[in-house]
Amino acid sequence: MAPDGSTAKPAELRHRIMAGFIGNVVEWYDFALYGYLAGVIAPVFFPSNDPTAGLIATYGIFAAGFLMRPLGAAVFGWFGDRYGRARTMQISVVMMAMPTLFLGILPTYAQVGVLAPALLVLVRLLQGLSVGGEFSSSATYLVETAPLKKRGLTGSWANIGSMSGSLLGVGAAALVTNLFDAQTLADWAWRLPFLGGALLGTVAILIRRNLHTSEHFQQHQEGRDDTSPLLEAFTTNRRETLLAVAFAASYGTCYYIAFVYLPEWLSGQGLMARDAALLINTAMTVLVIPAMPLAAIVGDRWVPRRVWIALAIGLLALVAWPLHEWMLVSGGALLPVVVAHAVTFLLLAVPLGSGPALFAEMFPERDRLSGYSVAFNIGLGIFGGLTPMIATSLIAATGMVTAPALYMLVAGLIAVVALVFTPDRSRAPLR
Repeated sequence: MAPDGSTAKPAELRHRIMAGFIGNVVEWYDFALYGYLAGVIAPVFFPSNDPTAGLIATYGIFAAGFLMRPLGAAVFGWFGDRYGRARTMQISVVMMAMPTLFLGILPTYAQVGVLAPALLVLVRLLQGLSVGGEFSSSATYLVETAPLKKRGLTGSWANIGSMSGSLLGVGAAALVTNLFDAQTLADWAWRLPFLGGALLGTVAILIRRNLHTSEHFQQHQEGRDDTSPLLEAFTTNRRETLLAVAFAASYGTCYYIAFVYLPEWLSGQGLMARDAALLINTAMTVLVIPAMPLAAIVGDRWVPRRVWIALAIGLLALVAWPLHEWMLVSGGALLPVVVAHAVTFLLLAVPLGSGPALFAEMFPERDRLSGYSVAFNIGLGIFGGLTPMIATSLIAATGMVTAPALYMLVAGLIAVVALVFTPDRSRAPLR
């Protein structure tokens, strides 16, 4: 097999793509499921005399899972650069599947008292640790084993898996919520989607059982020095790491405003009922899934990847405020809301589709996974994850209901600046 994977058999390439895809489905299925069912889970694991405190604690544990991601990124990034991408992906998917199973069988507060929330915390921390290494490991593996002219398309399957998993999680939660009455849901039915997720995780483990090792990594291992890849990401390749963090944080901010905060903004401003806003948001997520690989193909064939992503995010920054203003002035009319969602989501499909290849191309083999993992999880996991809170605070502090759009404008411009200083290696062999 050639170093770029171009001579690999079609069946082998399909296996690699499925292996990268399925892990991200499992990862985001559980996170979406937990967030959607937080209100149901809260009284199960926390004292019922203070429902608000219980809900806050449940969401706090949800956030703790995100805060563990940078640590997981460091651990799995180091491990993957030292011992292989395939081995890392096999470990991470086991560490995601097991907590999903545990969530489905954990004892309740009524059964074991304070041990119940303590176990819930441990499960979420373990899951957050594994999630920190899953996306970047699978994306790196996909890009490294892809043919030279299909790195963007192949890498896009990591985000296709993430989006598909989120939709599957929301769908599973909605299904049990509508099939069972409130009491049955609270008693035991909430466990069913988590047990289903454990089955999905088992399938992922089986798919990754005989995963092929990256040819790039094998060649690199033969001549690497006994150095720390994590240390190299912050010393030898410090510039690449800082640029990757800046880009990930900025594009992550735009992503979370669109995919997470926009329905809350429409509801909070009295422009649209929350259920309707969430329905539109979900429909546009479905639209993004086929748009991501199409956008990735453009970066592979016609427009250099860095330029293509910069154009999309730059345009998103420029249209953010006019689109928010249009929705506001229209009083939440359906057409402006749908158009604003469609434009925003389709522009974000470009970095979602081409971003995994761009990140992987920024770093050399010796610390590629460490640099990618840490930069991605700090940028998207922390800065991106704080975006809804920051956007809400900006409205309160300035009195401007379109402040989140201006926040997106600034974030988009920062992303473009970071890309200007990032070399484009979309037409060159991986380093």
